Amino acid sequence: MATYVDGFVIPIKKKNLPAYRKLAKLGAKVWMEHGALQYVEAVGDELKTKMLGAPFPKMAKLKAGETLVFSFIMYQSKAHRNRVNAAAMKDPRLAALCDPKKMPFDMKRLAMGGFKSLVEAAKR
Repeated sequence: MATYVDGFVIPIKKKNLPAYRKLAKLGAKVWMEHGALQYVEAVGDELKTKMLGAPFPKMAKLKAGETLVFSFIMYQSKAHRNRVNAAAMKDPRLAALCDPKKMPFDMKRLAMGGFKSLVEAAKR
C-alpha cells in the first residue's frame, strides 16, 4: 500500500533556527503521538548544487542570511493523514503555535503540499 506524505519547504532566517527547532520538536512529538509514521525536519546544508534544474535558493528566492528547512510527515494513506492532522490540530499543545505572528518564519513564503508515494525504499 502506498503511503501519503505532506511536504514542506520553508525559507527561514538562520538566526531563527533555534526557535524553529523548538517548534519542530513539539510538532514531531504531537504528530507522532497522533499516529504519523515518520516526521522529518531537515535544514539546508548543500543548497547551491550544480545539478539539473533550479537550485533551492533560487526557487525559494532566499534572501541574505536565510536557509531552507525541508520537512515531511509520512502517513499510511491520505485518509490516515486527514485523521492524524485533525487530531493534531485539536491538540492543545499546538494552540500556542498557531499564531502566525509568533512563527520564526514568514508563513506566506512556506510551500506545502500532499503527495501520494510513487516509489518507496527504506533501509534502517
